[in-house]
Amino acid sequence: MKDRLKMSLRKSGRSPARSRPDKIPPKISNRSGVNIAKGDTNEGSSSGKTALKPKDNDNAVPPHSPSPIPARAESNNDYDTEIRHLVEAQVQEVLNDDNLQNLNNADDKTRVNRHGGLRQDPIVAQAFKVTGTPKKKNWVKETITRFFAGMTLMGMFFAIFYSGHVYICCMVALLQILLFRELVKVRYNTYFHIINQNIPLFRTTQWIWFFMAIFYTYSDFAVEIIKSNTSLHYLLPYAQLQGTITFFVYSGVFVLTITTMQIGYIRFQLNQLCWTIVVLCLTVGQLKYIMHNVYNGLIWFVLPVLLVINNDVFAYFSGWFWGRKFIQRPFISLSPNKTWEGFIGGCAFTVFNGWYCSRFMAQFKWMVCPTNEFSFTPDALNCEVDPVFLNAHGVFPSQIFEIMPQFIVRLIPGVVDMCAVLDKNEMLTKVVTPCISGEPTHVHHHFEMIIKNILPFQFHALALCLFASLVAPFGGFLASGIKRAYGIKDFDSIIPGHGGIMDRMDCQFLMALYTWVHYNAFVRITTVSVPKMIYTFNLMREAEQVEFYHQVSSMLEARGIITGE
Repeated sequence: MKDRLKMSLRKSGRSPARSRPDKIPPKISNRSGVNIAKGDTNEGSSSGKTALKPKDNDNAVPPHSPSPIPARAESNNDYDTEIRHLVEAQVQEVLNDDNLQNLNNADDKTRVNRHGGLRQDPIVAQAFKVTGTPKKKNWVKETITRFFAGMTLMGMFFAIFYSGHVYICCMVALLQILLFRELVKVRYNTYFHIINQNIPLFRTTQWIWFFMAIFYTYSDFAVEIIKSNTSLHYLLPYAQLQGTITFFVYSGVFVLTITTMQIGYIRFQLNQLCWTIVVLCLTVGQLKYIMHNVYNGLIWFVLPVLLVINNDVFAYFSGWFWGRKFIQRPFISLSPNKTWEGFIGGCAFTVFNGWYCSRFMAQFKWMVCPTNEFSFTPDALNCEVDPVFLNAHGVFPSQIFEIMPQFIVRLIPGVVDMCAVLDKNEMLTKVVTPCISGEPTHVHHHFEMIIKNILPFQFHALALCLFASLVAPFGGFLASGIKRAYGIKDFDSIIPGHGGIMDRMDCQFLMALYTWVHYNAFVRITTVSVPKMIYTFNLMREAEQVEFYHQVSSMLEARGIITGE
């Protein structure tokens, strides 16, 4: 509805010949005491600008209030009627919201938002937004600013990366704090007029929820590290208290949240609580296992981050050069500037770069070696390199070629056309050999490609590339939807030319979670290890330990690994 209104406002100012200034449409009134009329103009104005006129019994509009609707001297009556209907529907939508029930007979203080302007719902505020001539952007200056800010961020990232695993986890924790702050601030600024006067301990409660979630995720990760390192098993008595402490902290936060609820604002507070929980799921829940990615090997942390950045950059430039030149259909309504060409181009470049970047990164032990120690100094890592990072030979699955057109398969380098041989009775035999062109006894059987000097990790990287290109961008579309819903351009201005942390990290959440899922499903099950089994063994009673010993001995003897004495 908002997009239709904006489009109608633009169209109505394009045809001076259809101007009907002598006809004044009826006023639209609402319970907040604001009348919308096309004929009401500012004193001394000759352009016929529309103004929002308060009723006689209303107080004066506070300073720094949103500007009234500008008049459209060149307007079409049909467009005016549509605009009136759209505005009226949005006004009624706000008036029927229980969160805004105290607007009636409100004084200026309760109608002033956090920034000193007149409080408005973001939807109606967008409808009443001034549609003047937009300020021209200095694309050169903006591009230079974005470039140097991006390079600075990349330099800081690699500096922290080379500092060690602990510092990377600290960086992630700091980013989570900033992300939570930016997301909860969106609704806090919008409903400041309600929260400031009527809801006690609102922000305090939100931050307590956040730190409770942070305590749970990081303490759970610390317990996993302690279990996987036999030299830290002396801390197990304390680690066993982690679940109990977390539960009591959660219970306290839950009780505090309920006691702060106020009669008349319960629905509003429940909405805010739901928003807080959603933000926690985005910033804490999806990043719960990112520390595991770091300690499983830095390559499982760095490569996904770089793939998302690569996809974002090349999707931007692909859309810039080829956007809407081949496909006119809009890509997604939440982000109108996104194009199919940008989406496809970003995917292609990400797959290409990821294939070679993964091979380059896999040659460094600092990248591939896992660790289970908390060290504040970047010591060299030595480990037995996992076979997934070593050169291997194999046969590419022929079933994949069966779903592709044969003329395309034959163009792929290294693909061999394998044929079955016919006998004298023209019956197929079990003999399969490379096809010889023109040989009448050869019949196509399948395509085969032998892979040489390829790291298995490169195929895992391809899966990460496809996810970073096809799924992770929808995290950015969600962020665009949030900004569009609340009428903001960026979540913050902490990064020059880029906006806030959320504007740059919106696609990283789901990518980090998928990396952990992929690692556990296709690479290695991290929940099972010898130190963890020893930890579990020590928790057993003596009788259970003896039974466990006999069971394991019997299994090893049956497999021929050990011999019975």
